[in-house]
Amino acid sequence: MDAAHRLFLHGFFIPIWGVVAIMLAGTDLRAEDQTQIDDAPTATVPLPRILVFTRTMGFRHASIPDGIEAVRRIGKGRFEVDATEDPQAFTRENLDRYAAIVFLSTTGEVLDAPRQEAFESYIRDGGGFAGIHAAADTAYEWPFYGALVGAYFKGHPAIQPAAIDVEDRTHPSTRMLPNRWNRTDEWYTFRDNPRGRVHVLMTLDESTYQGGGMGDDHPIAWTTTAATTPSVGKGRGWYTGGGHTKESFREPLFEQHMLGGILWAAGLAESPDPAESANRSEETDAPRESSPTP
Repeated sequence: MDAAHRLFLHGFFIPIWGVVAIMLAGTDLRAEDQTQIDDAPTATVPLPRILVFTRTMGFRHASIPDGIEAVRRIGKGRFEVDATEDPQAFTRENLDRYAAIVFLSTTGEVLDAPRQEAFESYIRDGGGFAGIHAAADTAYEWPFYGALVGAYFKGHPAIQPAAIDVEDRTHPSTRMLPNRWNRTDEWYTFRDNPRGRVHVLMTLDESTYQGGGMGDDHPIAWTTTAATTPSVGKGRGWYTGGGHTKESFREPLFEQHMLGGILWAAGLAESPDPAESANRSEETDAPRESSPTP
C-alpha cells in the first residue's frame, strides 16, 4: 500500500472511531443517569400513629407489657405505636399526632385538669379512644371520661371461663367472632348497666360462670359515639372488658377483637351507624358502690 492510501485510511478511521467513542460514552452516561433515578428514594405515606397510655394510680396489671407488645404486633403495617405512662403527653398539640388513644388497663386518677381538658378537646373534635379492661377503673371523678368509657368497674370474681354472646356482628371488633365466644378472663361487673347510653357489642352470659352480678343483661364490650353519647362530639369510643390475663394478648381472636376496636376508634375501619343497628333495653338502677380491687 502506497503512502497516499495509508494517509487516506488513517484520516478516515480516526473520525469514525471518535464518533463510536462518543456514542459509547453517551450510553454509559445514560445508564448512570438511570441508575441514579432507580436509586432515588420513593415517597411513602406515613402510617397513622396510636398512643397507648398505661399510667396506673391504683392496682397495676402484670399484663400491661404483654398488652403493649400485642398492640405493636397487630399494628404492624397498619399503624405506628407509641406507649407512655407520662401524663405530660396529654397536650392538644401532641394528641393531634394520633389517630386514637388507647387506655390500656389504666387505674385511678391519671390526668390532672389541664390534661383532661386537652383530651376532651381532642375527642370532641374527632379523636378516637379505645379502652381495654381496667380503663373502666379509671377517673371516677371525671364525668366526661365516664361517659366516654361507658361504665365504671364495680368488682369481679376469680378468673374463669365464660360464654360471650355477640350482639352486633357487623362491627370491625366483632365480625370475626363466633356467635357465642367461649374464653377465659377476669369478668368485670360494672356499677350499672350502660345499655341505653352506649351501643352494646357483646354481653356475658352469667349462667356460664360464677360470681356475676348484673343478671340477664351484662354488656362486656360497646362503643360510644354522638349517636349514643352526645358529649363525645365527633369522637369515637370503644371499650372491651377483656384483657386482664397475659394469655389474653396471645389469643388470636382477642387480638383481632382488639385490632378491630382500635382501627374503628381511629377511623381506619368502617362500621354501620350504631343508631341504625343498636339493640337496646331500658337502663338499670343508679350506680352502686365500687369494689376497691380491680
